[in-house]
Amino acid sequence: MQCVFESKSMKSNAVIDRFLEMMSAERGACVHTLSAYQNDLQWAHDQLCSCSVSLFSAQREDLINLLSLMHTAGFAATSQARRLSTLRQFYQFLYAEGLRTDDPSHDIDTPRQRRLLPKTMNEDTVTKLLDRAQLEVDQTDYGSKNHMRALRLQVLIEMLYATGLRISELVSLPVQAVRGKEQFIVVRGKGEKERMVLLSDKACQVISQWLVLRDQGKDAASFYLFPARSSTGYVARQFVARGLKELAERAGVKSSNFSPHVLRHAFASHLLQNGADLRVVQHLLGHCDISTTQIYTHVLEERLYCLVNEHHPLADQQKAG
Repeated sequence: MQCVFESKSMKSNAVIDRFLEMMSAERGACVHTLSAYQNDLQWAHDQLCSCSVSLFSAQREDLINLLSLMHTAGFAATSQARRLSTLRQFYQFLYAEGLRTDDPSHDIDTPRQRRLLPKTMNEDTVTKLLDRAQLEVDQTDYGSKNHMRALRLQVLIEMLYATGLRISELVSLPVQAVRGKEQFIVVRGKGEKERMVLLSDKACQVISQWLVLRDQGKDAASFYLFPARSSTGYVARQFVARGLKELAERAGVKSSNFSPHVLRHAFASHLLQNGADLRVVQHLLGHCDISTTQIYTHVLEERLYCLVNEHHPLADQQKAG
């Protein structure tokens, strides 16, 4: 019996590898996504193995037990939902490939998630950060190491707020993407999908300044806009996040609430507050599904409330009363 189980366990590992290959080749999943899938499936595999069940042959009841285990262990509903989503895709793959005649995950309810509004910041706070970044560039000697560091940070924060890029998209941006005279740049996002985003005048200005100094440095031949002596060849996301938090502290902004992703949320929220269409924001953020962008609908609701209060004829009567 043990020998049969070990054989099924080995088969599960082989099928996980096939699933990941398919997600990479056919659906263009990025390295981070593939790593998350692998971690989720490995966790499920290990938990099931402890009950002498293989991931490959698990039944509906086994998957429900996994969800119960996550709930008992204190996993957030979002984490439970993500792992269930991974399992669904895995079993759909097995079914499509003819490796199973059923999908044990298809009618399992997704754990209910609280709708959390994204952390963001108002326009005045963003302006405060941008002004501080400019001040630190102005206070350093042109061409010095401190000047280069300050200018790079300024380019990063200006581009994050101007474009709403994910930090992973920005740090890995090829230098050729900004070599042209156009204010549009092409970005390759999740699933290797390309989209066009617009740069602000200020972002274009600081990028030009950065290119002059970058092209005079040791890493002028680098493929990337923000080169670094690292395994990837570009500056690390964590390094940028730390630099932005330190900038926030120097600007008098609460750094615990600040991250590159908060700037992305600010970009989306401020566009909607100023009248942008939700579909346009969806494209700029690189969201495949409009439902992902709809976390920002609270901004539209607030704007609609203000418009009705300001322009509806009954609003004036209520104020007068």
